[in-house]
Amino acid sequence: MPTYSIAQLARRFDLTLRGDPDYRISGLATLSAAGPDDVGFLANAAYARELGNCRAGVLILSEPMLERWTGNALITSNPYAAWARIATLMSTRPSEPAGVHDSAWIDPGADIHTDATIGPQCSIGPGCSIGPGAVVGPGCVLEENVRMGAGSRLVGRVFLGRDVNLGERVIVHPGAVIGADGFGLALDKGRWLKVPQMGSVRIGDDCEIGANTTIDRGAIEDTVLEEDVRLDNQVQIAHNVRIGAHTAIAGCTGIAGSTHIGRHCMIAGACGIGGHLSICDQVIVTAMSTVLDSIDEPGEYGSGIPARPHSKWKRILVRLGQLDDWARRLRKIENN
Repeated sequence: MPTYSIAQLARRFDLTLRGDPDYRISGLATLSAAGPDDVGFLANAAYARELGNCRAGVLILSEPMLERWTGNALITSNPYAAWARIATLMSTRPSEPAGVHDSAWIDPGADIHTDATIGPQCSIGPGCSIGPGAVVGPGCVLEENVRMGAGSRLVGRVFLGRDVNLGERVIVHPGAVIGADGFGLALDKGRWLKVPQMGSVRIGDDCEIGANTTIDRGAIEDTVLEEDVRLDNQVQIAHNVRIGAHTAIAGCTGIAGSTHIGRHCMIAGACGIGGHLSICDQVIVTAMSTVLDSIDEPGEYGSGIPARPHSKWKRILVRLGQLDDWARRLRKIENN
């Protein structure tokens, strides 16, 4: 890992420096594990209790926390964002060597940029276009007419269905399936008819798709992720969903077909969002919530029930079962 002086980091990321500008760091660590050669960060005041025993060479923190730390400091209003940028700088992996692995199968009609990397056991179909600096990791399958923008990366074992279009600098983690058929079925005389899924998937620049996440192709028009959308592992995006720019969705959330989610939204883990809904910009949905109606006002929404001690939860369930009876008795009293 390269070393940097804290003055270099302060200039590069527009941070305020307190301490020795020539002090050099070479590692990244948490507050509790950091040593003299490491940079750490404090983004959550709940961890301020660890500052007394922290041995970090420099800490990234906010102005209100500065009085509780006597060592070298890089000061910012958003310590976690500064940490992300510094960690990216210091942990950047070496570039993959360009070229095509001998075991990969490339259709003669595919266009592979000379600066792209195609790993072992890949299959790339006719009409595909792989841009400069793009990486197709081991075991990936790209059907016909897939487009990968410059600098995008399929880590490994990724499936991209026909006509899928990835923007630039998109990262897709192992096991993701993008562009499989959506769940389109028509019921006729007691039997299901498969509805052809004729659209595809378009993913904007700077998106990240987690491991084993699935994004279905559209039924007629495309399923769309705008730029800088972040999907965690094991997220299900159904056909014709549209997700606005800068929205983040945590693991095990499922979004049913034709729902539109706005920009700058945050959807926590294990949420279920119904189909044909519209969620406006700047909405937060808390964990394990079920969304069955459109949301047209920014804000925080939730319906998940937090865990309780089991004995207390059993009492709550009993009372829930009595609500109808209580309501009838109350109406009777009010009517008298």
